[in-house]
Amino acid sequence: MKNIKKSMKITGVMFLILVLIVLFFPTWTPHIKGTNSISVLEQVTLNGTGQEIMIRGNDRDNPVIINVHGGPGASEIPYAGKYQDLLESRFTVVNYDQRASGKSYHFFEDYSDLSSDLLVKDLLAVTDYVSERLGKEKVILIGHSYGTYIATQAAYRAPEKYEAYIGIGQISNTAESETDILNYVVDQAGEAGNVDDVQHLQQLSEEIKNGSALTPRNYVIKYGGATRLIDTPDGNIMGMILSSEYNLLDIFRYNYGISISQSLLLDEVLKKPLPAIVTKLELPCYFIMGNHDFMTSSDAAKSYLEMLDAAQKEFISYEQSAHYPQFEEKERFYEWMSATFIK
Repeated sequence: MKNIKKSMKITGVMFLILVLIVLFFPTWTPHIKGTNSISVLEQVTLNGTGQEIMIRGNDRDNPVIINVHGGPGASEIPYAGKYQDLLESRFTVVNYDQRASGKSYHFFEDYSDLSSDLLVKDLLAVTDYVSERLGKEKVILIGHSYGTYIATQAAYRAPEKYEAYIGIGQISNTAESETDILNYVVDQAGEAGNVDDVQHLQQLSEEIKNGSALTPRNYVIKYGGATRLIDTPDGNIMGMILSSEYNLLDIFRYNYGISISQSLLLDEVLKKPLPAIVTKLELPCYFIMGNHDFMTSSDAAKSYLEMLDAAQKEFISYEQSAHYPQFEEKERFYEWMSATFIK
C-alpha cells in the first residue's frame, strides 16, 4: 500500500512538472540565415502596455510590412510563418498581437477602456517603434478583417507614416456587408436542405439588416464563406501548440483575450461603420478581396472603395479565395507585392 501511495505521489509530481513545462515553455521564432536577416519575437512596452511583436525577413533593409490582425483578438503570430515565407524573401514582415490579444493579453490588466481608438493609437506607436528600429521613413500597412477597421483609421490619421494601405477582407458599411453575408448563408443552407439553419437565420434577419447585429460566423464558416483553399487558421489550438511562438499559457491568453476583445469591440463596428469615419485617404490604397469572402462582403468593400476619396486606389479580386486571399493564394499575393513595392 505504501509503495502504491508513493508511486501515486511521484506520478502526481511528474504530471505537475509536465504541466508547468508546457505552460511556461520558452517561445521563439525560428532563425533566418543571413548576415543581415532578422527574426525576433519580443515584448515591447508601447502606449502603456506590453505588446508582442514578431519581425521576420531575409534582409532587414528590405521594405517593411506591418500586418494588423483581425478578430477582434485573433492573433496571427502562431501561423504567420506558414504563409509569409515567400514575403520574407523580399520584405521584412512585422506581426504584432494587439492590446488584450494573444501574447499581449495580461491577466491582471484592466481592459475596461478597450476601444478601436486605443488600438489605433497602439498601431501608430508600433509603427513608430518599428520604423525607428529598422531605420525606415515609411512602411507598408496591411489590415486584415477587423484589422482593417484599425488600420484604415491609422492610415487616415497619419498617412505620412505609410507608403501605402492594403485592406484585405476590408470592413465597409456594416449593414450592407452583413445583409450580403446573411443572404449568402441562407441560400447555402437552403441548397443544403438545412431547414433549421434557414429558420434560425431568418429569425435574425431584421436585426442584421438594420445594422444592429452580425450574422453568426459559425454559419459563415460552415457554409464556406471563410476559406476555400486552406483550413480556417484562426483559433486552431493544435496549430498554436505546435508553433514555436506560442506555449500553453499563451493559448489561455488567446482565449481570454478574444472573448474580452469581441465583447468590447464588435458593438463599435456596428454603431460606427467605417465609411462614416474615414472618407478620404492621402496615400495609395488597395483593397484585396476574395470573391468567395462572406466574412466581409466583397461587394460592400467595392462600394466603399468607390466612395473613398483617394488619389490612387485599386480593387483587386482573388477569384479562388474567400476571407484569406493573402494566404489562400499566397504565391499570387507575393508576386503582386513584389511588383508593386520592390523598386
